[in-house]
Amino acid sequence: MKVMVKMKVKLVAYIPNPELVCAAAAQTSVKEESLEKIFAEMTDEKARKLIRNVVSRGHVSIVEHASFTFAVEDVSRSLTHQLVRHRIASYTQQSQRYVKLKADSDWFVIPHTFKTAEQQEKFKQRMAEIAKWYEEAVADGIPAEDARFYLPNAAKTAITVTMNARELLHFFGLRCCARAQWEIRELADAMLKEAKKVAPVIFENAGPNCVQLGYCPEGKMKPAECDVATIRRAYKGE
Repeated sequence: MKVMVKMKVKLVAYIPNPELVCAAAAQTSVKEESLEKIFAEMTDEKARKLIRNVVSRGHVSIVEHASFTFAVEDVSRSLTHQLVRHRIASYTQQSQRYVKLKADSDWFVIPHTFKTAEQQEKFKQRMAEIAKWYEEAVADGIPAEDARFYLPNAAKTAITVTMNARELLHFFGLRCCARAQWEIRELADAMLKEAKKVAPVIFENAGPNCVQLGYCPEGKMKPAECDVATIRRAYKGE
């Protein structure tokens, strides 16, 4: 049985010219000119300077005007249970009521911590047994929406996620952190990589909180292996 090992994350939609929009929005609070004129006269260079200046002073509400939609596939329901805790966002997830499990496919995620061949094989065998229970229930006339009660958190799913840039910065701060669970950390890193392609200035200081704040706020909970300087260099490309 094949087991998928790589999630798919793609930025499928975002507002046009996100940094120009956020910078123009920032000027609406201090300019007498019409909004139409402010937007028309905004340039890329001016937008970069404005965003850096305003955000550096803590006025991050301006980046709420930029929204980003991601298509996420081949992740576990364990991940999506964590993801939807970020409530300033919109989610649409693949339904286990309407989309039936295909037992002969790579329908589950094996955690990275199952490292040995023996551990992985045992995991696969147990998933195969669960799939058998599910299929037997469906064959016996149990609705898929009830047969799914057999299915584990490891079950693969797909989800569409929309967040504004401010919430993304908050999400990255928590979920790119070494303390985050490995799968959602991989998702956060992949989403950040995608977002930087279209809004490099908004997300130039994005990453775990130690990158955004300049220090680790985790206190005694900080992982022993964490080196803030190394992490900052990795995320900021220094």
